[in-house]
Amino acid sequence: MDITNKFINCPRCFSDNLYKYGKDKDGNQKYQCKECKRQFAPDAKPRQTSSSKGYPRCSLCGMGTYLHHDYKHYSYFTCNDKKCNNHIYIPKPSAIDNPSSATLYGKLDFKGMRFPKHIIITALNIYFDGNTSTRAVSSLIKKIYNVRVSHVTISAWTKKFAPYFQAKQQRFIKHINVDGSDEWHVDETVVFINGIRHYIWFVIDSETRFVISYHLSRSRNSSQAFKVLNDAKAFGDPQAIVSDRLASYNQAVKSIFNTSNHIRVKSFKDDISNNLLESFNDTFKSFYKAKRGFCNFNCANNLIFTFVYHYNFLKSHSSLNGLTPAEVAGASFKEHEKNNWLIAA
Repeated sequence: MDITNKFINCPRCFSDNLYKYGKDKDGNQKYQCKECKRQFAPDAKPRQTSSSKGYPRCSLCGMGTYLHHDYKHYSYFTCNDKKCNNHIYIPKPSAIDNPSSATLYGKLDFKGMRFPKHIIITALNIYFDGNTSTRAVSSLIKKIYNVRVSHVTISAWTKKFAPYFQAKQQRFIKHINVDGSDEWHVDETVVFINGIRHYIWFVIDSETRFVISYHLSRSRNSSQAFKVLNDAKAFGDPQAIVSDRLASYNQAVKSIFNTSNHIRVKSFKDDISNNLLESFNDTFKSFYKAKRGFCNFNCANNLIFTFVYHYNFLKSHSSLNGLTPAEVAGASFKEHEKNNWLIAA
């Protein structure tokens, strides 16, 4: 049907020689210009571009992208150029829960303790340095200081001060520099809590042996991998992430470390292997087996944190010329602070 409307003009040639041409998908009246054949809908809302929607641009060709799929922990974008077809993964940090290491419970000081501070620190040193039992620690404390301490009390000490050591750790974390390291290794190993299978995840730096993050979980799905890797992200970006072939790591590494190379180890004979973390797992397992399992989740979580704290800041490593991983990574503290678990600062 031909129309003549003084208020509607072709946006290309400004002609008013138009006729109706059906409706668009939103129900707005469309018109076609008789002069230049341009089709348009005057009442249609402006079309949003990928940039106006906040979508990222392709890192390879610079073109816009479209949202391919929106998942719980990340968004998956694809380049508009079909020849490029690059994929971009954007994490959603607010949708990723904190790892178990962020949920410690216990004391933030030594106030109200029945035994003096040096007795407690000595007991912790013996316990974690020697991978020994609390009964053996109790016996040694009696021989050294002639102080009778129940093995149950010592067991409580190994867990209840985890929040205190976590607060002390914050003094030195800001000096830790593992950003840009060659490789970060990530792996999980099995532990049992009250007879139920759980998994402990570790992320460790290949150059400094510093344990960057850990997470204790009931399962080993992708949600758990997102938690531990998102926590590690606070330390920066490595050149590569090394893991085994567990599928849970794939999307987490792509999303959180979008620029990093993900090396999925097939065999111990590969040029790049995960032997570093496997060796650390052996150290952890020797400590874990001496404990004969854990009684509950909270106790296990606290005890693992204290173990990691001791490993990072207090345990001298022969492979690091007698230094601790924290010292190699940039932390600076005096020798007597190490001997006193950084308390005499």
